[in-house]
Amino acid sequence: MQTVRDDDGSHYLLLKRSSDASLVRDPQSGRTQYLENSRLTPVEGDSPLVTAATAVDPAVRRLLTATADERALGLIIELVDRGPLSVVELLESYGVCESDLHGMAGEFRAAGLLAEADATGRRGYKATPLATQAVEQLRTTTETGKRTNENDN
Repeated sequence: MQTVRDDDGSHYLLLKRSSDASLVRDPQSGRTQYLENSRLTPVEGDSPLVTAATAVDPAVRRLLTATADERALGLIIELVDRGPLSVVELLESYGVCESDLHGMAGEFRAAGLLAEADATGRRGYKATPLATQAVEQLRTTTETGKRTNENDN
């Protein structure tokens, strides 16, 4: 598989090439179509897996790649819902050790999902707008899935 670009600059995943046209998939929509080979140019250095990942909202992608486990995901969700929260409150409320908390916070800060903040006069953390957007997007998707699944029963 290979990432290709058409003459409009849109990126596709190359699925099959024939002499005149190639079957490509749009990673955003999942739709496949044939495009003339003369309209397609290989995109050097772009992994097809990274291209495939563009199907997911950029904020959600950032959250997914920065989240090591469910505790970390829970931390960012709590900061979106309740933040800003002081380090002391986070340690007392969630039973996480200080080194784990700072490790998770460091990953999220590096990803632009968390920022240091004043929380009632103490050092703490708050979710960034990017984190809020990602959590809202995940919740919308989850809620839509629940409604769909409930209707299927």
